[in-house]
Amino acid sequence: MLEKINTPYDLRKLDVGQLQPLADELRRYIIETIATHPGHLASSLGVVELTVALHYVFNTPDDKLIWDVGHQAYAHKILTGRRDQFPSIRTKGGLSGFPKMSESEYDAFGTGHSSTSISAALGMAVASKLQGESGRQHIAVIGDGSMTGGQAFEALNNVAVSKSNILVILNDNGISIDKAVGGLNRSLVHITASPRYNRFREAVWRRLGGDSDRKKRSRNFLAKMLFLAKSALLKDKNIFESLGLRYFGPIDGHDMDELVKVLSHLKSIPGPKLLHIVTTKGKGLLEAERNPIVYHAPGMYDAVTGKRLNASDSQAIKQSSNQIIPKYQDVFGETIIELAKANPKIVGITPAMPTGCSLNMMMEQMPDRAFDVGIAEQHAVTFAAGLASQGMTPFCNIYSSFMQRAYDQIIHDVALQKLNVVMCLDRAGLVGEDGATHHGSFDLAYLRPIPNMTVCAPMDERELRNMMYTAQLPDMGPFAIRYPRGAAVHSDWRTPMERLDIGRGRCLRPGVDVAILTIGTVGNDALVAADRLRQKGISAAVYDMRFLKPIDTELLDTVANGPFHQVVTVEDGVKKGGLGSAVAEYFEQAGYKKEVTILGLPDQFIEHATVEELHHACKIDADSIVEAAL
Repeated sequence: MLEKINTPYDLRKLDVGQLQPLADELRRYIIETIATHPGHLASSLGVVELTVALHYVFNTPDDKLIWDVGHQAYAHKILTGRRDQFPSIRTKGGLSGFPKMSESEYDAFGTGHSSTSISAALGMAVASKLQGESGRQHIAVIGDGSMTGGQAFEALNNVAVSKSNILVILNDNGISIDKAVGGLNRSLVHITASPRYNRFREAVWRRLGGDSDRKKRSRNFLAKMLFLAKSALLKDKNIFESLGLRYFGPIDGHDMDELVKVLSHLKSIPGPKLLHIVTTKGKGLLEAERNPIVYHAPGMYDAVTGKRLNASDSQAIKQSSNQIIPKYQDVFGETIIELAKANPKIVGITPAMPTGCSLNMMMEQMPDRAFDVGIAEQHAVTFAAGLASQGMTPFCNIYSSFMQRAYDQIIHDVALQKLNVVMCLDRAGLVGEDGATHHGSFDLAYLRPIPNMTVCAPMDERELRNMMYTAQLPDMGPFAIRYPRGAAVHSDWRTPMERLDIGRGRCLRPGVDVAILTIGTVGNDALVAADRLRQKGISAAVYDMRFLKPIDTELLDTVANGPFHQVVTVEDGVKKGGLGSAVAEYFEQAGYKKEVTILGLPDQFIEHATVEELHHACKIDADSIVEAAL
């Protein structure tokens, strides 16, 4: 059946009884494809029935459908003309792993981060109303943790008082909001979503219409009575009804007939409303159902058994040399425990990424001192600031691109007050297959202008440990450490930690012809480039700046006054505002006539591919450094 579905128009030609077999086939196609073309798995498996029902009931793309978080949208992509392209997902030149407006007219809004769908849907709904398109539907599917984001509640607060035609679907898969199921609640869905009930409700509303004060009072009284009557029947009054939203549910998100029936009813109800569905993350693959966290993005696995293939130890990656090389994430996880055992003031914070950033290690050993605050980056940073104001030393671990969402909190709540919050920016630089929404491209540039900040990046895992040790010492103030995803450099990384001199770089290799200045892990590529240049008769000095702010001006003086005919800076962040800009600015201010060749990310959003492909395309790999030096 799936081979005959090229667009939702084909889907709508089917009988309702054919939808579940199609959903089963669609789920199997996702399982089989992602088994050998790694991507996000469990989230999309959980919304297969919902995806089919939505495209069957609503007139997409004229009706606007927004997925939040976007990694739930694989089934959506397959049903909207991208079935044959699906194996290319997250590869260079292939489909994005998230909805992307430039990729398809069915992708109404780009959603790589979370909690944005309701705001966007409301904006679209208001635009439709202003443009006289009163019949257009606007659907925001939010779940998989997205409802914990503050922006979602900001939007709900606005939606509740609007008269816009918007449907919010809360996909409750046991991660976002606790389940509230039961026979009474289920029966209320049939009452409140039925055409008969809503015809009666609207008829009474019209009868009590008009502008007189008496009719307005009667109308307000009836509204309160209807609301109170429904609330009295519910076992627990939920937050959505408290906001004033018309709430329906919860219903079984895998019951195709029920979904189609309820969505069809809701389609005819004007104004803002919320449908609560309950789903199973990883539905249809037993291993994914049992362990939805691991199977959120499991890598390659056996499509029949679900067993992961060549799964690396969660604590290490084994190289061909049989050395055990850690991930930066696990170095962070073990180091914070080591530091916390010696320093009782240390606490750990993450917004819904404990496994990804390895704070789960501390949560297991020190559950009272490690906090997962949900998808709430702004809260995470200000929560950390509150802790720091009382003498604690919080390590706030947030992915680099997610930290963008808390920029005001960094400035207003941390830096302005000189609080000792250690911000560990995981997934810095180019992250690969997740693409433009997830690359940590901007952190060096957006942190550098902030007063009172210390900004640094380790070249290897030993330096990460030293920076973490230094950051937790007294009176260090706001301290940001950014590091990449994945394997580090050394196997013998558990060396004693040392205090670093703030704002001091180091010379990794002396030279006389070319000076290569780096920050972060690209310094390892600079060393490779220096070896290649030596083979060409060129002596290249390599400097690891370590700190972007404060920058080592004595080192820069040495470089500027040295014999070098060329200065090259290398960073895995945007060129504008980063290391290269800082060096060029200092040279100009100090009156040096040295020209600086800046290697970094271009002034554009970088698409998805492997990290190696992206480093080469952006000219920040060893080959590009050699080329720039020549």
